[in-house]
Amino acid sequence: MDISQPTQALPTRPPKANAWLRALISGFILYLISTALLFLTQNPNLFPTVVMIGSFLIPITYVTFFYERRHLSNLSLSTTVMGFVYGGILGVLAASLLEPIFVRTMNVTGTLTIGLIEEFAKLIGVFIIARRFRHDLEMDGLILGAAAGMGFAALESMGYAFSAFLVSGGSVSQTVFVTLIRGILSPVGHGTWTAIFASVLFREAKEGHFRINLKVIGAYLLVASLHAVWDGLPTLITDYIGSGLDVFIGQAVVGAAGLFILWLRWREANRLQLAAAITPATIPQVLPEIPVPDDTPAAVDQAHPSDYPDNHDA
Repeated sequence: MDISQPTQALPTRPPKANAWLRALISGFILYLISTALLFLTQNPNLFPTVVMIGSFLIPITYVTFFYERRHLSNLSLSTTVMGFVYGGILGVLAASLLEPIFVRTMNVTGTLTIGLIEEFAKLIGVFIIARRFRHDLEMDGLILGAAAGMGFAALESMGYAFSAFLVSGGSVSQTVFVTLIRGILSPVGHGTWTAIFASVLFREAKEGHFRINLKVIGAYLLVASLHAVWDGLPTLITDYIGSGLDVFIGQAVVGAAGLFILWLRWREANRLQLAAAITPATIPQVLPEIPVPDDTPAAVDQAHPSDYPDNHDA
């Protein structure tokens, strides 16, 4: 085998730094301007703009943060954007179809069922995209999972904003508040959970094909459980402590746990890609070939003294 031919070329150029920060600052300024104009002018045409910016600002920033650190990954910008779109649209459609069928009451079983449905639904878009390229890099799975989860979170936030608008009798301030809170909480929710699951799914792939083994099933049950606890823990805290801090305490605990697990996955993905970048398959052959002497009697008899320059008479 010719080891001078690398089995996998990983780009090593450094990404543009702090693109996520520029996206966050510029998007937040636009959000403030559009919100102020909405309240000052009372122009209803600005309402969708405010809701859209508030719902998509943090999710886009979150995905940008991970994507600009993909310098050891072959994942393209267009593929990441498609993960955001497919994960969001297909995930919301699938969840909207399945949840009314399988969820009857919001008890422990109901919240766990929602977690199982939504964590699978968000991966539908990733499955479709992964058919077009070799999907065995954990970093690719982490980034695509974050994109799919955040696409789902952005569209879901828009749905919650519209629901808040209807329930509040058309209160713009209530709608803006719901949009803002859901945007702030989105990094510790859908994006993190799907990134964890997809990173393990891609890591366990073999020869470009997904494998459903115990590790993948364990990751799926883990993120579904985090999702269920996120939905159910505030109610449990309210029953024992009282209302007021239920949402903050419950989601802070679950969010911190999810971010810690994602950090572990991120460290492992970096380690695996650095190892792949320096494997022997990527190191060219530089040593010259050393001829092997022929020790047969015929070869020895035909040898000329000049063939042994170090053999001098005493």
